[in-house]
Amino acid sequence: MTSRSRFSRAFFNASMLSSAAALAFMPTLASAQAIPADEVSSDEDAIVVTGSRPIAESEAAALLIQKNSDSLVTVVAADSVGRLPDQNIAQAAGRLPGVAVERDQGQARYISLRGAPNNWTTLSFDGINVVSPEGRDARFDSIPSALAAQIIVSKAVTPDMPGETISGNVNIITRSGLDYDGLRIAGKLGAGQTELGKRGEYEGSLTLSNKFDTNIGEIGVLLSGSYYERNMITDNYEIDWEQVSADRRPGFATRFWARETENKLYRLTRKNYSISGRVDFRPDADNTISVRSLYTIFTDDEARDNYIFDFDDRQGDLVANTAACTGGTSTPTTTAYADACINSPFAGTVYGIDINQRSTLRAFRQSVFTNTLEGKHQLGDNWGFKWAANYTKSVDDRSVVGEARWESPSTRTLRPTVAYDFTNPELARVQLFTTNQLSGPTRFQAGTPVTAIDSFTKPLSSFTSLDAVDPTTAYTFKGELSHNTNLFGGDTVIRAGIQYDQRTKINRERNLVLNTAAQFAAAGLGTTYLPFSLDIPFKGEIPMGYTFRYFSLDAMRDYLERAKTIQGFAPVSANQYNVRERILAGYIMANSKYDWGSFVGGVRVEKVTNRGRALATIPGVNGQIEAESSTTLAFPSLHMNFDVEDDQKLRIGFTSGAARADYDQLRPNVVVNDSDQRISGGNPAVKPERAYGVDAYYEYYVQPQGYFMVGAFYKKVEDVLYTARRTFGSNALDTNGIDRSGYAFSGITNGGKGRIFGFEAAVQFQLEPYTSDLGLPDWMGGFGITANATYNDSKVTKPEVLSVTGSGAAQVITVATPEREVVLPGTSQVSYNVGAYYEKYGLSLRLQYQNRTTWADGFADTNSDAGDTYWAEDDELDFSARYEIFDGFEVYFDASNLLNNPGRRYSDPSNILRANGVPAVRNGQYTIEYERFGRRYNGGIRFTF
Repeated sequence: MTSRSRFSRAFFNASMLSSAAALAFMPTLASAQAIPADEVSSDEDAIVVTGSRPIAESEAAALLIQKNSDSLVTVVAADSVGRLPDQNIAQAAGRLPGVAVERDQGQARYISLRGAPNNWTTLSFDGINVVSPEGRDARFDSIPSALAAQIIVSKAVTPDMPGETISGNVNIITRSGLDYDGLRIAGKLGAGQTELGKRGEYEGSLTLSNKFDTNIGEIGVLLSGSYYERNMITDNYEIDWEQVSADRRPGFATRFWARETENKLYRLTRKNYSISGRVDFRPDADNTISVRSLYTIFTDDEARDNYIFDFDDRQGDLVANTAACTGGTSTPTTTAYADACINSPFAGTVYGIDINQRSTLRAFRQSVFTNTLEGKHQLGDNWGFKWAANYTKSVDDRSVVGEARWESPSTRTLRPTVAYDFTNPELARVQLFTTNQLSGPTRFQAGTPVTAIDSFTKPLSSFTSLDAVDPTTAYTFKGELSHNTNLFGGDTVIRAGIQYDQRTKINRERNLVLNTAAQFAAAGLGTTYLPFSLDIPFKGEIPMGYTFRYFSLDAMRDYLERAKTIQGFAPVSANQYNVRERILAGYIMANSKYDWGSFVGGVRVEKVTNRGRALATIPGVNGQIEAESSTTLAFPSLHMNFDVEDDQKLRIGFTSGAARADYDQLRPNVVVNDSDQRISGGNPAVKPERAYGVDAYYEYYVQPQGYFMVGAFYKKVEDVLYTARRTFGSNALDTNGIDRSGYAFSGITNGGKGRIFGFEAAVQFQLEPYTSDLGLPDWMGGFGITANATYNDSKVTKPEVLSVTGSGAAQVITVATPEREVVLPGTSQVSYNVGAYYEKYGLSLRLQYQNRTTWADGFADTNSDAGDTYWAEDDELDFSARYEIFDGFEVYFDASNLLNNPGRRYSDPSNILRANGVPAVRNGQYTIEYERFGRRYNGGIRFTF
């Protein structure tokens, strides 16, 4: 990913039933819902998924939860042996209506609900919110789907949910040993291959549970473990675009040049593995105590060969000229970069440019260790009490084993001449030549064609290693008292609760840097690339226009050990911080049921105190600085559910919430320059962005099995978080009597408002109940369909961007880009899923298609790097098959990413150009990232007994 100046990311139900893969077996639904007891179906309505018809049974089970919920939810219910190739929670939930996923290296990672930003979606295990190792943006690819018995996506926020749950919550319900009678064993074992690179994929899971009837009550014990490994490579190219200040010939305002183009060639090994345990003690029907522990790990070992062609290496050679071109030349006096008389932005030749080659070995590791002690107690006929205590530790390990950089020498004739062709937005073509110098010191031309890029001289310029381990510790205590009463003639449960959360995020960063010839010699590091590399062929398929050699992982580790003999790791003080967040919350709510339906309403009040410590550069302040801020907010909500008929519901709801800035944005790592009157860095005083929403949904539960839903939603947003340059507007950094509120600030801040509205529709239908009436043969009863679609329209004001020149009394602040309206990042206007399945006679087949249209990735402050960025349309087609050989044992086959379409990100300068009065048309030609990952196939066995 390229670092660019953009509008902050923080500015940013139905056949939704794909079964989560590797979900070993399914409990009785009435006993394992993250919905209050008064919302759960009665025992006689409960559906037990046995696995004999897993798709139909899982869909029916999920619909039962949705129908009986008094708030808007969608559900993934696990069958006894798992369905689609959904290895992680993001993949499993991504098939639900209103759910869109963002992928990394082709793997689903983040979840966006109904077009809202990712950080508006919260993650919880059995109702306890968990902070992701990354922070506010919950990563769902680090959680194996094998952990879940159910995945409940709540789109309607209720007072018992944290206020930061704006767009919704993804609640992972774990299994309990009390859900089954006696000993139960279930598991999965499989293997496969990725098409690109022919690399292996392996998975396995095992769950053991038992229920014991003792003299003191029932005890349920469950142990579960899972493992998944994917080895893969990628086809990739990236381009950084820029507006060149010396290019002032006619048409320059809408002309952008490739500052550099590169291939990032990945060799990846990604693993998910988890272990969990749970003990439930039920001494009688009125009391249950549960102890749960879960440890899940995601690792990403990434070897990246990165070849960067630095086109603008000698951009300063270009002389500004406003005259129209009169003709070209084959013997330029510069590299010819951004020379409109010789080249165009999408095709041309640059002479004697620098190759920046980076050999990088990363060892990312993210883990979540969460532990909960919970009790539920019925106190007589009308009172109930439940409580929970949780400790969670999340760790984000961003360490880089080593990065060796190799760079072309300054002698132009030792560098390549590169002919580029970017006219096809899905392919960056380059051709390499030697560089010949003609008469005079500054005249050049292309020489002999070169295929092997590593034949060019590229001596070692630096070797670095990064040790970065960022832990987040969280403590949660919550208690709730409930009372059954009669309110306005209806049966009512009044619930009052308190919750305390303390979260501490620590960023620790140390690095090791060698960048001189003397250091290389002292450590014994070779300075030429070939001994550092492997003589093996390229494993991908993209036509790059040159061949290369992969670096050796063993050589990289050897370089690190040698480097450590002469130099240790040093703290990176500017990136170290400690941010603690304390949340004290109280809520009261009522759930009333009447002949016409029900309502759930109430209010939650939260006091949030943030304290940050970090090293800062502030005049008059030595060493560490501490900053603290506090806010108190109320979050009312109301949900009305009307029973139009026994099988039809109309739901109307109002919700509110507040999304807080991420921890790294709240850190007080700031730099204050009093002479220039400027501040940059984190912003401990930034306010949360507020959101208020309404929903209206109609649901029709077709008997005996089927579903239709249509709904509309609207959300208003205020105090939007964004990154830009503007007046600081706070006294949080005042010291020694100096008022800094009027300084120019660059960082996260508040401003702007907007809205998002849209529509959802979903349908689920199975032919089985109607074959007889239609005169169809029995075998046709196995056919079924599922489909859902979401339409979003968002609009948010991006405040004006300021330009600061001069300093002190001579400082001048002007408007660089005026205020403009943009869509919310991460919002596809349309996303939909269509699936068809057949299951009968022990055979189960399913084909599922997902699509989401173009969505915004971020918004730039200026057009210096070709404007706003977007992800192109993304779609995926998956197939799964299983056959039950005998009761409790089946074989399966999964095929994923069958369309093998690329992921493409591009820049579009048109919005900023128009905001500055320059006519422009929307242009998706400026590709900045392109990757293809290949199809994946695997198969194996599943068993339950």
